This record gives sequence, structure tokens and C-alpha cells, in this order.
Amino acid sequence: MHEQAIATEWSLQVEDVRKSYGEREALKGVSLAVAPGEFVALLGPNGAGKSTLFQLLTGLFNADGGVVRVCGHDMRREPVRALGRIGVVFQQMTLDLDLSVEANLVFHARLHGIAGRESKARIADALQRLGLTERARDRVRELSGGNRRKVELARALVHRPSVLLMDEATVGLDPASRRQLLDEVLALRESEVGILWASHLVDEAEAADRVIVLHRGKILAEGTPQGLVAASATTSLAEAFLQMTGGGERSPGPPQ
Repeated sequence: MHEQAIATEWSLQVEDVRKSYGEREALKGVSLAVAPGEFVALLGPNGAGKSTLFQLLTGLFNADGGVVRVCGHDMRREPVRALGRIGVVFQQMTLDLDLSVEANLVFHARLHGIAGRESKARIADALQRLGLTERARDRVRELSGGNRRKVELARALVHRPSVLLMDEATVGLDPASRRQLLDEVLALRESEVGILWASHLVDEAEAADRVIVLHRGKILAEGTPQGLVAASATTSLAEAFLQMTGGGERSPGPPQ
């Protein structure tokens, strides 16, 4: 665990969460937690249940059973308080392509009740952190894929969340842009942000404080990257992941 992650309470707690679609069980009693300043990689093949879990964590759907708490706030009983502490970058881009970078962030800030000088200051800070200050007036349509992802990350940070959810956020990016986005998110640990990074790419999990392996709706293993390698008697996290899931990294398919 990252040295900043020592805390008396969790930023995010998921306890025995279940979700089914008809007869298909997408999540079968998933439990996990993320501490302040901790980077947790949720690693699983496509179809493992990662996107379903993120839909529950962001309030898009309700779980069939179990509890989700964000900074102690129950998602079902206190959804406004819980969701107000979460920042999220989804797998599919959700920016308005015809608005400027700044306008996209202003709209998000207003949704969280942030306006005026406070809004301007927060937006300026987020853009500066991600090296986007010079692109503030550009339309999102004019940006590269990597910079669009940076804008989405900046937007997720404007309301200063305690928990950052990254759902397969590097899909479609070139290797250099993937690495840069990952580095930017890793740096947020110093701000005590708890991060849950979902991916099917093993190399993105190697820098995590903890790795949680999700497969077919169940958690198979949890530990540091080094701990998982040692426990599986393999020589790399990729080999350990292959051994646990029986398939490892697959080509992209419909998320579940």
C-alpha cells in the first residue's frame, strides 16, 4: 500500500455487492475497499464485471444486494452525498465535442454547485495540472484522443473528489498517451485521492499499490503486484493473471 494510504477509514467500501441481468449473474458478492491516497487496480478480462461494478459505483444502476459506501456515505441511503465525493472517467467519452475545453469544465462545476471565482480557480488549477492551460479555449473536437482524456480527467477533478474511478480509461489511446494518463493519475495519490483503476491490461496494474483480480463476477485474488506474483509462483504479474483467469488479456469486446 502507498505510504499515503494509511487511514482510519476507507474512501470507498464495497461489501458483498451482487448484480444480475435476468438469469445472468454479473457480480457475485464482490467486496473491496480503497483507502485515501491509494491506487487500486481492478484487473480483469473483458466480461469480468468491471463495467457493471462501475455502473453501480456511479449510481447508474442499483445493486441487487450488498452495500457501497463513499467516505462513509451509503450509496443507497445518501446518494447525493456519496456521488458528490466521486470523480469518474468512463470508458466511453462523455464530453461535448462542440464546446470548448473550458466550457465543458464550467458546465460540470455548475452541476456541483461551484460557480464564479471558485469555479474559475478550480478549472485553472485542473488545466494547469494536466498541461492543458493553452488549450482551454479550443473546442474538444480539435483535440487528440490523449488530450480529450486529459480533459475528462480534469473535469473529474474540478469538484475535488475523494474517490476517482477510471473505467478502462486508456482504451483507444496510443502507448505514449496511455502511459502519460496513468502517470497523471498515479500522481494524485499525493492529494489523498483514493483511486480505483479498472483495466484488462496487465502493464497498467504493475504500478498499483494493490491489485484486485476480478473474473466472471468474482474476486479471485487481492494483493500487491509482487505479492500476487509470489503467491502464484510465477515470474510476472502477466503470468500470474493468466494463471488465475485461464485466459489473460483478451481482445476488446463488449464490456459487462
